[in-house]
Amino acid sequence: MLLTWLKTLLLAWLLTFSTGSAAGIQVTDAAGRSIHLERPAERIISLAPHLTENLFTISAGDRLVGTVSYSDYPEAALDIPRVGSYNQLDLEGILAKRPDLILAWQSGNPASQLQRLEDLGLKIFYSEPRNFADISREFLALGQLTEKNRQAQVAADKLDNGIKSLIKSHADKSSLSVFYQIWEEPLMTINGEHLISEMLRTCQGRNIFAEAGSLTPRIDRESLLEADPQVILGGSQGESNPKWLKNWQAFSELQAVQAGNLFAVNSSLVTRPTLRSLAGTQAICKHLDKAREQLSEAAD
Repeated sequence: MLLTWLKTLLLAWLLTFSTGSAAGIQVTDAAGRSIHLERPAERIISLAPHLTENLFTISAGDRLVGTVSYSDYPEAALDIPRVGSYNQLDLEGILAKRPDLILAWQSGNPASQLQRLEDLGLKIFYSEPRNFADISREFLALGQLTEKNRQAQVAADKLDNGIKSLIKSHADKSSLSVFYQIWEEPLMTINGEHLISEMLRTCQGRNIFAEAGSLTPRIDRESLLEADPQVILGGSQGESNPKWLKNWQAFSELQAVQAGNLFAVNSSLVTRPTLRSLAGTQAICKHLDKAREQLSEAAD
């Protein structure tokens, strides 16, 4: 009787221990899927530049065993082996790295290739940050997955507090109509659901194509000329006055051109949902503050 009771107790203890281990780490990704790891990820593959950057931000960059092209920040990311590009993955290269976690870009990576990786039993965390809150949540989720919770909280707090400060300092400033260009041929912009649109709102900028149906709609110049924005903004790769921005100077009927409100911002600061989104928003706010000054001068 006693032996039977001891065996039962031992079995119950083993089951409890097993359940506790299985509980491990559990987070919910951008696709609403529950991701479970028995222990913190140690061999991670990132399939988008912003995910690579976010891992380094929370001091987990040393866990990366593979990433994709254009993962160029911070400088240490350049030393990580490549497993294809964000839109064409090297499946054999990924499998050879024996990852215990893959970080995927939901709208950017090929869905069929990601499904093949899942079918092979690999753990995939889907990322799709569309606003500042999403970026902060992603920091915290990645912090859990890598056991870098403190560093993740620091990053989330820095972003949240920085954005709150910008909102407060611009709350009483006049609203400006803005066209943000992401491509010249064909002419493309962003709608109100895009992260850049939230950056504009933070600085009291009003996206003139916020109501467009797609995230990155194509538009015609006639629609832009009719909207007549007070400011034209767009990304650049380091040039302060890129060619596409100069081309707008030919449209002298636009308010933005008349006031000299044509500005370029560093693309990687505004298109990648990372902690550097704060610096990108600060740059946009600075441009819009300058635009207000120039519009005021033009009115005098």
